[in-house]
Amino acid sequence: MKSLKAQLHGLADPEAELEILSERHPGGEANNFRTHLERIGLYPLRPTSLEVFQINLGKMCNQVCKHCHVDAGPDRKEIMDRKTMHLCLEVIRSLDSINCVDLTGGAPEMNPDFRWFVEEVRAIRPELKIIVRCNLTIILANPRFNDLPEFFKKNRVEVVSSLPYFTAMKTDSQRGDGVFDKSIQALRLLNQVGYGRADSGLVLNLVYNPSGAFLPGPQSELEAEFKKKLWERFGVEFNALFTITNIPISRFLEYLIRSDNYENYMEKLLTSFNPAAAAGVMCRNTISIGWDGYLYDCDFNQMLDLKVASADSTHLSDWNAKALADRSVVINNHCFGCTAGAGSSCGGATA
Repeated sequence: MKSLKAQLHGLADPEAELEILSERHPGGEANNFRTHLERIGLYPLRPTSLEVFQINLGKMCNQVCKHCHVDAGPDRKEIMDRKTMHLCLEVIRSLDSINCVDLTGGAPEMNPDFRWFVEEVRAIRPELKIIVRCNLTIILANPRFNDLPEFFKKNRVEVVSSLPYFTAMKTDSQRGDGVFDKSIQALRLLNQVGYGRADSGLVLNLVYNPSGAFLPGPQSELEAEFKKKLWERFGVEFNALFTITNIPISRFLEYLIRSDNYENYMEKLLTSFNPAAAAGVMCRNTISIGWDGYLYDCDFNQMLDLKVASADSTHLSDWNAKALADRSVVINNHCFGCTAGAGSSCGGATA
């Protein structure tokens, strides 16, 4: 077997990442993710009801974050077109079980049809939750994005934004120089239109993920600390903090290998396996839509090109609700990231 560092050149290729994840895990074959699910009676892992429709609108982004599992950046050209968006709208209209449309990227706002799409989704059902995963700095990146807070408010969009820490040093080390100050400016603009303020009905949630090869601390404690520090230092308010474990794929996998932390980190994830978190993993009530319309069990599988295990429905153009409901969720050893400790999902801790 090649050394991990010898395999680094292939990390832009999902097959190379999967080779590392499949071959290099503590304890050998007896300790892979499937074995852990078998021990608690959860294999094969089955979906429950489809509630969250998560859509990647493209990999283009105004930032290049060190931990980004999408490998997003300004040079990425993958963007969802309007034809694929129409297919998304058809599925959302057809399924009453969907209660949340989660828009992600890259920076989803950089898709030229972003605003049209949000308005079309909003028109489907008044009570439908629409989430936009906004990196905050996009609001200040260009004058054409400056009115995003008002646009979000008009369309009753829930804003979820990454903020690695409440200090510039830790945030900028993960997301780039000057990102913290711009994020605080953007948070203040969102607060000005009502986001994050009590009784406004405009939800602003932040996301914390560790800056290194360790698990996040208790979500409730981190939320209390973030709220106190951001209010005292910057007068910023928000509703909730989500803690998300860094999944060992893409740029974070490369960091783990370069820093000789990969095997120790995987050992940490494995020994922290939580059966309660495994039962509540987000892939059971979520479907992830790629920018090109292909279907995945989660956003992380999407980046590894692990399409859903349904021969009759792998793309929006051949959507088959029954076939998708009967499928098994595709797993690999990166899934330990979602089941470690208190669990991890796009909505934070799960257990």
